[in-house]
Amino acid sequence: MTFASTSLPRHLIRGVIGFGSLIAAFALPPTVGPASLLLLPVTLLAFRGCPTCWVIGLIETISRGRLQRDCVDGQCTLASRPS
Repeated sequence: MTFASTSLPRHLIRGVIGFGSLIAAFALPPTVGPASLLLLPVTLLAFRGCPTCWVIGLIETISRGRLQRDCVDGQCTLASRPS
């Protein structure tokens, strides 16, 4: 299972939407009321579950194509992909 996006800008936009809706959901109840909590499902969709999942996806998106995992005889190594 991978949490990576197809591009870094797309992943960052999902982060802005996720963090923005999370902050708004808890900052707006004094003015909007409990209806602001309806932004929480938007947060879950943008993060694909949770903020930790989004951060893991960010790391995967940045490293995609730059790192290569090789497993031989039960031992795995992570190395830079040759250019």
